[in-house]
Amino acid sequence: MHAMKVFATAIALVTAWCATAVHAGELEVLHFWDVGDDARAVNVLKSTLQRQGHTWKDFAVTADANGFPLFLLRSRVQSGNPPAAAQVKAPVIQQWAREGALANLDATARAGQWDAVLPRVVSDAMKYKGSYVAVPANIHRVNWLWINMRILKRANAQVPVTWDDFFAAAGAMKRAGYIAVTHGGQPWQDFLLFENVVLGVGGPEFYRKAFVALDPGALAGPVMEQALQTFRRIKPYTDVAAMGRNWNVAASRLANGEAGMQFMGDWAKPIFQTAQRRGSLEFACVPAPGTAKSYAYTVDSFALFKVNSPAKTRAQQDFAADLLAPGVQEEFNLVKGSIPVRQGVDLTKFDRCAKQSAAAFEAASRGGTLVPSISMALPPAVEDAMREAVSAYWHDDRITARATMQRLVAAARRP
Repeated sequence: MHAMKVFATAIALVTAWCATAVHAGELEVLHFWDVGDDARAVNVLKSTLQRQGHTWKDFAVTADANGFPLFLLRSRVQSGNPPAAAQVKAPVIQQWAREGALANLDATARAGQWDAVLPRVVSDAMKYKGSYVAVPANIHRVNWLWINMRILKRANAQVPVTWDDFFAAAGAMKRAGYIAVTHGGQPWQDFLLFENVVLGVGGPEFYRKAFVALDPGALAGPVMEQALQTFRRIKPYTDVAAMGRNWNVAASRLANGEAGMQFMGDWAKPIFQTAQRRGSLEFACVPAPGTAKSYAYTVDSFALFKVNSPAKTRAQQDFAADLLAPGVQEEFNLVKGSIPVRQGVDLTKFDRCAKQSAAAFEAASRGGTLVPSISMALPPAVEDAMREAVSAYWHDDRITARATMQRLVAAARRP
């Protein structure tokens, strides 16, 4: 009898293994999360998928490679060999959906009640003609100012709320012998800083006119000129050696006590948290000057491409379902520095900045002051042209605000 039980158990295990093997598939994922805390966040997703018997294949590229990842993705899709998933922003999702390249996720979305658990601005961005074609991972707040509080206190300065406050604090830090603003002079970082300045100077309604509606009157008017002048005023408070510096290297200068402030999304927060745990940093997270009631967001998301095997399709659908499971949302976002995109996730384990971010997102949603980061709002060609114009203005003092505004208007007209 005992032998029969052993034999039956063995048969059951083999049957279960065969069932898993039949449905197990490979998920090749194009993403930018190849180092540091980003890589740790990816490992959360990998291990979740692997527990279901699937195989994760990295197609990792450098986030600062400008248009190269999208060019490489297009080459793969046109050759009939797309990755199963690709980390892209909302405008790119729409482009691929229009071309008929993306898989339909409606069955998975219905099972997971995505319409009920996702904020409307996010679910709309993941859909094409009413059907889900992509899955979101998180919400990052872009309009953060990070402050080394020990430097602020040594400089006898106050936490800034307005731009006048900011320049007073920056001046005090510089006089005290510190780099007031740590910055990496890469074009995307210049542009991110500029987004924050425009939102702080012009407010959410103006920001939407300029960077969502592409209103030429907003792009070349007096408020934009004021924003450009404010943007340039920040430069003397940055490190002259900032050109080409990666954002995480810039963040480490705040973490190690060399610099007082940084404008950066909350993907920088894990660096500061690590330094805080070591006892070498006391930091504050506050909205960028003038943006206390606004929330500029970006969403990391994965478009899922049509693949040619049932096993790969199963891996895709499992990946999409996994990503929005409450436990994965908690674990992934705790590592990533962002907040869960799924509403209702328990935030007990999250830090004060994340809780502040979640409350601010909800308040901005209700108050009409929620705005998309430019990468969430504009096609890549328009965003790239605007980024080049703003970065050139930052790095070359001979370029005038008026000339830059004309370049912004011209960029908005790109097809």
